[in-house]
Amino acid sequence: MQPLTAHWRKALARRRRQLMQAAGDGAILVLPAAPERIRSRDTHFPYRQDSDFWYLTGCDEPDAVLVLVPGRKHGEAILFCRERDPEREGWDGPRLGPEGAVELLGLDDAYPVSDIDDILPGLLEGRRRVHYHLGRDADFDLKLIGWINRVRAQARQGAQPPQEFLELGHLLDEMRLFKSADEVALMQRAADISVEAHRAAMRAVRAGIHEYELQAELEYVFRRHGAQPAYASIVGAGANACVLHYRANSAKVRAGELVLVDAGAEHRGYAADITRTFPVDGRFNRQQRALHDLVCRAQAAALVQARPGVPYEAGHDAAVATLAEGLLSLGLLHGRLETVLANGDYKRFYRHKTGHWLGLDVHDVGEYRLDGASRLLEPGMVFTIEPGLYIPQDDATVAPKWRGIGIRIEDDVLITGDGHRVLTGALERSADEVEALMSM
Repeated sequence: MQPLTAHWRKALARRRRQLMQAAGDGAILVLPAAPERIRSRDTHFPYRQDSDFWYLTGCDEPDAVLVLVPGRKHGEAILFCRERDPEREGWDGPRLGPEGAVELLGLDDAYPVSDIDDILPGLLEGRRRVHYHLGRDADFDLKLIGWINRVRAQARQGAQPPQEFLELGHLLDEMRLFKSADEVALMQRAADISVEAHRAAMRAVRAGIHEYELQAELEYVFRRHGAQPAYASIVGAGANACVLHYRANSAKVRAGELVLVDAGAEHRGYAADITRTFPVDGRFNRQQRALHDLVCRAQAAALVQARPGVPYEAGHDAAVATLAEGLLSLGLLHGRLETVLANGDYKRFYRHKTGHWLGLDVHDVGEYRLDGASRLLEPGMVFTIEPGLYIPQDDATVAPKWRGIGIRIEDDVLITGDGHRVLTGALERSADEVEALMSM
């Protein structure tokens, strides 16, 4: 792995101290690395580190466990990891090793992961609370319970086993929800790479090309900049754009269609998430433009609500009201606006929420509601705003000219002290801007 700069080692140490301070005296926090996953037989999926583990260590190796022990005199941050092994490193690449964990990552102490059975029960002894993601990794759950049972078995000899299991996410998710300036810089870089990739797809599209060829254009740009896809890229042409999580990316693009591309780069663990919808021929027809303009207005209405002190759900409500009003004016819905909003008729064409938290995970951690109410936006939060409209190909209740049109427009938004910043704002959004780019 690449060595961390002194700046990042200090940032990771601050995160660990903040988390331990929140956990308090008497706690112990246990975070295993993500396991490797078999793709087929003896081949693996590309390895991706657990986001929480990465957030606290900067270590991208499997077979590792971070243990945080607030107040431990001999060092609070301990990593169990693989030992150096020249034979295996000749096959799989260099390993960090316990010495490297201390020197390169700034951990207080490190041990071979093969010694964890002997060492971890002693770290658990005398601790009242265990903070852990119970249920995330069933195999590791059993190991941790086994270590605790070993401490319990020594209770008659005076050992003090932990008495509580607490969900680690209650502390760590709230930390991760608020991005530091360093994290925002990484997310901006992911956004900039993604903007370039979407432009490449818009310029490459033509009738007869396959969806997977556009996917290749996008992901070539990601890889060329040292990034990777933050999630499975969605490239849906024509009616495929109405499938929210379309995966096949195998159809041939036809003249007169729209193409919906939902794709984002992951840079140093941080995700971007952009969706644009553009015409194969470089020009929207009348119905396509009408719906595209409406989705743009809905996104603009949601962006107005993106400022400190405003409920998170206000953006969704503003987008829904704009979409419903527009669908009524276009004749795709009928009745009064109040009725359409109250009975949810608009959900025929808009089935999802208007965004989600964004960060180390594309659907990042953090509560959307606190004490039963939508939480208020605060500086440092990053989320998407992504209204859309999807008119099914087989919807006989609307005129044929509307059928099979799917449109989504998605950008990444940072809440600042006095408003917001659109991290992906450089990418062409309006129909006029998209057409101008595609004509170049």
